[in-house]
Amino acid sequence: MDGYKDSTLKSILSCNCPKCHHGKMFEKGKISKPSSLFRMNKRCENCHQSFEPEPGFYFGAMFISYAFNTALFITVWILLKTFYPDYSLTMLLITISLAAILALPIIFRLSRSIWIAIFIPFKQKSEPSRDQSAA
Repeated sequence: MDGYKDSTLKSILSCNCPKCHHGKMFEKGKISKPSSLFRMNKRCENCHQSFEPEPGFYFGAMFISYAFNTALFITVWILLKTFYPDYSLTMLLITISLAAILALPIIFRLSRSIWIAIFIPFKQKSEPSRDQSAA
C-alpha cells in the first residue's frame, strides 16, 4: 500500500477510522437537515472499531475545538481589520458568529477525528507472506 493512502493526516482530514483508515466515522449528512451533520457511526464498517470507546470519550475534543475556534476568530478579526478598517463591534461580532456557525460542522468533525486518532493507533493489515500466498 502506498504511504499516502494510509496517512494518519489523510485519515483525520477525511474523518476515517483511525485504526484501518477506511471506514467513515460520520454518517452522511444533509445541509437541509443540520442535525444530521453531527451523527457518528457507532463502529467502523471495515474493522469494527468502536467510535465511542467509553462514555464521555470526546470531552477532550472540546479543547481541540476551542483551539480551532480561537484561530478562526483571530483570522476573521485580522481579515476584517485588513479589508474594512472602520468596522464596528457589532459588525465584528456578527461576522465572527456567522463564521463560527458555518464552520461548526467541520470543526466538530475534525476535533473528534483528531481526538480519537490520538488514542487509537493505525494498524495496517499484515500482508500474507510469500510462503502463504504460494500455498
